Amino acid sequence: MSAFLIFHSTVKDAEKFQGYAQAVPATLKPFHGELLARGKSAKVLSGVHNHPTVGILKFTDLNRAHGWYESEAYQALIPNRNEAADMTIISYEEPAG
Repeated sequence: MSAFLIFHSTVKDAEKFQGYAQAVPATLKPFHGELLARGKSAKVLSGVHNHPTVGILKFTDLNRAHGWYESEAYQALIPNRNEAADMTIISYEEPAG
């Protein structure tokens, strides 16, 4: 079952965020991760959403998704990410059947 990481973010420093965003793809390769979408929220249709930017990563399974997030390569990017943006990250597994 495919798994996804959904990133909701508010960029605080565009230059630092660009550096973070450019570094992420190389960390995805060993975990067979891919960027599916990245963009700005168009309109909140229901509820509350505090971040204007959304990104979606796809992995072959939840173990690889969590493995990527916990990897040394990605963990090394987190200090820069935290300086560049406020982020909420959610993991999601495609339901069976």
